Amino acid sequence: MIEINPQRPRNHAFDLLCGLCIMRMMLNHITGFTGHNNEEWWTTTYFWTFYFMSFFFFKAGYFNKTIGGNSLQYVTDKARRLLIPYVVWGCVGTLVYFGMQPFVIARFGNFIEPLSWDHIWKVSTFYGNSPVWFLFSFFTAYVAMHFIQKLSNKSIPLGGGRHLPLAWVKWLVLGFPFLSYWLFTLENPLWLSLSNVFMGIFFFFLGHVWHWLLARLRLRNTLLISVVLTAIFCVLNVVWHGQYNMCSNYWTGDPLAVIINTSLALCGLSGILLSIHTPRIPIINYIGQHSMVFFVAHYPMIVLYRFIRISCGRSLIGRWDDFIILLIVVPCLCFWLVPYVERVPWLSGRFPKKEKS
Repeated sequence: MIEINPQRPRNHAFDLLCGLCIMRMMLNHITGFTGHNNEEWWTTTYFWTFYFMSFFFFKAGYFNKTIGGNSLQYVTDKARRLLIPYVVWGCVGTLVYFGMQPFVIARFGNFIEPLSWDHIWKVSTFYGNSPVWFLFSFFTAYVAMHFIQKLSNKSIPLGGGRHLPLAWVKWLVLGFPFLSYWLFTLENPLWLSLSNVFMGIFFFFLGHVWHWLLARLRLRNTLLISVVLTAIFCVLNVVWHGQYNMCSNYWTGDPLAVIINTSLALCGLSGILLSIHTPRIPIINYIGQHSMVFFVAHYPMIVLYRFIRISCGRSLIGRWDDFIILLIVVPCLCFWLVPYVERVPWLSGRFPKKEKS
């Protein structure tokens, strides 16, 4: 894998981008629950921000100094930091969801949504906290990139002292988006929502390569290139549009447009903010720095509020008052939860790093 020199002063660009992505994600879920997700103001917002979930994979690849080392230790560490919160917060969401069902049944006489046992193995979402699919796919992408690097560092003996290097293997990742699209055309047959992980691996690798390139460019050149990439994205996103929903591995429009436009946006926007030394914007950057708490905790709150309203005989659909309440209360509760959740490693994934012997 490409070596990176990570020794640079802290830049707040990625905290800002991460915070914006989390805010957009919470807004997306609130608009969905309140039935405003098909209105023009939101469809326009989505039109220009469809790539935001891809950013988290891109960011992970950008900041990874190395994904090599001992395989067992690496996989164990990622499992602790990602799979434990995945299971715990998935269970929290499930408890909220099914804990409210007796009140719903008491009013309507039955479940108001279809339930299925195959949900357990077909998708990586949980009833009551569906966004945690991301943690499972994130873990899978990390592990896959680890073994791709392991393989690319090896060679095949050909005899006579000759060897065939396998460094080219890592570049096969560039074809993974087409594999992901092919799985989409087959109606995403992989269990646990893993049809999307190939796109995650691609964006991870893209972030890794982008960091390698920026480490070799002057800030002025970085800014110039990034502005050009962003401008090209703005034009292409209008004349050659394509959208990608990573959660469901759902492709809309020309798949090549999705791949190119998303790559342009991720590299262009991050490059601009990195090159201008983005200042710290308190609220947004705070959300970005503590994104795990906002990510895992916001959805069960919305689900709880929804079922309370339904149990009282009131739907959220089309209700602007409920939209505003959720838009204020949910982020505020997440802010309040941050210090408490981050003290508990199995809730936040913030396990202390083991010192190398």
